[in-house]
Parts: sequence; structure tokens; C-alpha cells
Amino acid sequence: MMSSLVLFGAVDNWVSMWLTPVWLLGVGAIFGLALLLLLWCFALVVARLPVIGRSANAIQDARAEDSGALFTQWILRPLLVPFSHRTVTEIPAAVREGALWPIFLTTVSLAAFGIFGAIFVEEPLQLLSSLTRLPSVGTATLEFEIPVSEPEDPNDSFSDLKASQIPVSLKVAEVRSLTFASDQRLSVATRPFLDVKPGASLEVNAGEPAVWHKGVQTVSPLVDADVTEFHIRNLGSDVAKLTLTTVTAPPDPEVALIPIVALMIAVVFLLYIWQRAVAPRMSAIALAAYKSEVAQPLFGILLLLGLFALWMFIWIPYNTFGEDIKMLKDAGLVLIRILGIILAVWAASNSVADEIEGKTALTVLSKPIGRRSFVLGKFLGIVWTLAVLFVFLGLMLLIVVAYKPIHESREAATQDLTWQLCHLEMVYTMPGLALMFMETVVMGAISVAISTRLPLLANFILCLGIYLLGHLTPLIVKSSIGQFVPVQFFGQFVATVFPNLDHFDIQAAVAAGLPVPFVYLFVALVYCVIYTLIAMLLALVLFEDRDLA
Repeated sequence: MMSSLVLFGAVDNWVSMWLTPVWLLGVGAIFGLALLLLLWCFALVVARLPVIGRSANAIQDARAEDSGALFTQWILRPLLVPFSHRTVTEIPAAVREGALWPIFLTTVSLAAFGIFGAIFVEEPLQLLSSLTRLPSVGTATLEFEIPVSEPEDPNDSFSDLKASQIPVSLKVAEVRSLTFASDQRLSVATRPFLDVKPGASLEVNAGEPAVWHKGVQTVSPLVDADVTEFHIRNLGSDVAKLTLTTVTAPPDPEVALIPIVALMIAVVFLLYIWQRAVAPRMSAIALAAYKSEVAQPLFGILLLLGLFALWMFIWIPYNTFGEDIKMLKDAGLVLIRILGIILAVWAASNSVADEIEGKTALTVLSKPIGRRSFVLGKFLGIVWTLAVLFVFLGLMLLIVVAYKPIHESREAATQDLTWQLCHLEMVYTMPGLALMFMETVVMGAISVAISTRLPLLANFILCLGIYLLGHLTPLIVKSSIGQFVPVQFFGQFVATVFPNLDHFDIQAAVAAGLPVPFVYLFVALVYCVIYTLIAMLLALVLFEDRDLA
């Protein structure tokens, strides 16, 4: 049944259209927390197993130089230490102590809205029922051989032809398209042909695939709610080879966002806990760097400025004749990226350069902490600080993007608006947030490398130059000016030495209203990881012989 508040008119319909996509995020948060709870219970059980628990505890208690075997240090330690009794029992403290705490509170808030926000959603149970159908839908291809159809009565020239039956299992509400391809002429129906109304069958010509799309053709051959078999007449002269391709999706395919959000939440928490268990010294440096940067006034200023600006973007007139949503997404992503880079550069200078100049680094390194752990720990602390910033600003951007189509429909006085459109705009924005975070991480790694030698002002100037070169050089090379050999050489040199930040820009996809493919996100992630590793290796080289006294 419908949501009670919507049904009785307690809230306007636009509230339901706006909050339904946000409610799906909340349901995803519920599943994410449930998944984390199950994994924690599983880890508790595994940690109590004598073989695994004792081995994990022994490896965790051993010093890095004592566990000298390469296999033990680089393979067994990352795999077993997270299942040690100490690591598992310290997980609640790890969640409360560092960057996971604000992320956990945000996730719990979303999960609470996933529970209580159902009153704003039309047919919430029907939406959730589509979630159970996700594993059963997709694209499937079946092949059959259809014999030549003979008359029912061989002595009657006007007798109907016999039809062959092929078994299928289709729910009509889930079918998006059907494709029939055969080397003979066929006639296809879902009932015996004597019970089929005119126009309710599908004609397939030899060598010409017949495609039926839901909502496109006015006549549907799927006359029943559930299809268990197709009745097919082979009108050709030989045995027909039929290839049937079905594309199915749940009645509400938008629920696919729920497992994606749950998986993202679980990955973030597991990465933090794994890092804390495998590299405790580095994690201690990262925790100190995170607490120091979050306590800085700049973090609060950037966070409040970003939240306020993103909310105000709703009412800013862009004068784009109906394309304001694209401008809002592009402006919001650029704003978050700029704020993230500013925070990364400031944090790198404050955590590395200032501590070197103030002799604090010398005090830290006098303890059993190496230079590698110091640099990598500072970088991880900056990354987790950026993650917290992106969680708050990214969630605000998604909420704003989900509301913007409603605001535009009011301005244009249009009525053809559904919550699915708000959901689509919100989902198309999520890959942009991931790419902006990758770019910010790359710039943060470069800033850490520069901070090992130069102070804040020089760091800002160099990072600004790298940022401009990374975005402008590919455009210059592709333009008419780039036809000159010196310009091409300079562009190739810059693309080789400096990061090509244009890989993380989805302005073209936003302008065209197209989704970002998963393959592109994966390639961008690989590029981000490789260049981040290169920048961190450079930082280690520059810091290794730095005189701290």
C-alpha cells in the first residue's frame, strides 16, 4: 500500500519524489551496517579458532624485523592479523577513535532515515520486493530447434498448423526486451494460436531478428502476467534454429542502489580496520594527523562553506533554458574538488613541512617510528581527513541534486516529473564524486612529496601549477594550437611527468546526461593508485636524506 503520509495528503507529492531516492540511500546504509555486524561476528568466531587465533596473535606480537621471512611479513601478516583477538576486540574503539566515527554517525543517521523515512515513500514494500529479484534478472540467451509445422488435419488444406512449445520462465512486469533470431520464418505467441487475438503474435522473418521493447511497441505478445512457454509455428521449409535473448529487470530497478551503497560502506570500514591492524605504527601517525587537521579551523570553515554553497546552488539561476541541473552538478563537483585540494595542500604543509621546521618530526622519529612510517602515516591521515570532508559534502550534493528537478519543474510549470528522474540524476552524480576524490588523493600525494622540502606558500604555488597543467594541457594539445610540434612535445612531456587530471573530469558526461561506465571508474582508480604510489615513492626519497636537526 501507499505511504500513509502521502495517501492522506499530510505531505505534498514533491516531498515523496525528493525523499524516495534519499530513502534508498538509507536502506543501503541499513544493509551496510548489518553486513559489518555479520563480518564482525564472523571475525570473533574465527579469532577464537585455536590455529588461526594463535597464529594471528603471534604474528601481531612479533616485531617487523623479527618476522624476517618475506612470506610471513607480506602475505601471512596482512591476511591473519585482522583476525587476531586483539584486533577484533579493539574494533569498537577503532570506530569511535578516528575518522570512522563521523562516517559511522552519518551512516547511522542515514539508516535511521531508511527506517522512519518510509512514511514519505509511495509503496515502500513494493520497492523492497524488487530487491529480491535482482539476482534473477539480467540478460539471458536461449537456443532452440523448431521443427517444421504440419497441419493439424493432413486431409484438410485449411487446417491450422501445429505449434511447438518451448519452456521459458518470464515475469511480464520484469521483461524489458525480447529478441527472436531464426533462419526460418516463425510465428510466436504466448498462448495457443486459437486463443490469440489478432496482432498479439510476433512474426519473425528468416535472417531478420524481431525485437520487442517494452513501452515502444503498441501491441504486446505478452498477454499473461507470467509466461511459462512460447508457442511457435515454423513456417519455413526446414528445421529452424531459434535464438531467444531476454533482457529483464525488476519492476523498480532503482533498488540496485541499495547493495551498492551497502558494499561501499563495508569497504570503507574494512579498509580502515585492516590498515589499523596491519600497520599499527603508521596508523598511529595517521590518527594523530587526522585529529590535528580536523581540529584546525580551516576544516570547519571549508565544510560549512561547502554545505552552504551547495544548498544555495538550488536557487541560483543558471539561465540554461532547462539544463540547470547539469550546471548544478558540474558546479557542485568542481566546488568539492577545489575545497578538497585546498584542504589536502594545507594539511600536507601543516603535518609535514611545519613539523619538520618546528623540530616536531625529530621528536617523533626519535621513537621506534621510521621515516617511511612517518611520511606514509601523514599521507593516510590526510586521506582520511579528505574522506570525512567528501562524505559530508558528497551527501549534501546528492540531496541537492535529487531536489533540483523538482525546483526546475516548479519554475517551468511542468507536471511530468517522477521520483525515478530525481533518483537518476542523483545516481549519475555518484561516479563524479568518486572521481573527484581520486583526483584530490593524487594532489594530496603530490603535496606531501613537496612538503618534505618546501613550506606552505611554495607548496600552494606548485600544486596550483600542477593542477592547471593537468587540466589544461590535454585541451591545448587537442586544439588547433596543438598541431604545432613544440606544443605537442610539451604536452606529451607534461602528460608523462605530471598527472593527467583530465581523466577525473566528467564534464562531458554531465553535459550529455550520460552515465559513467564502471570500466572507466576502474581504469581511473588504477591510474590514481599508480600515480599516488609514484608520488609517495618520491616523497620517501626526498625525506630520506632530509636533515631534521
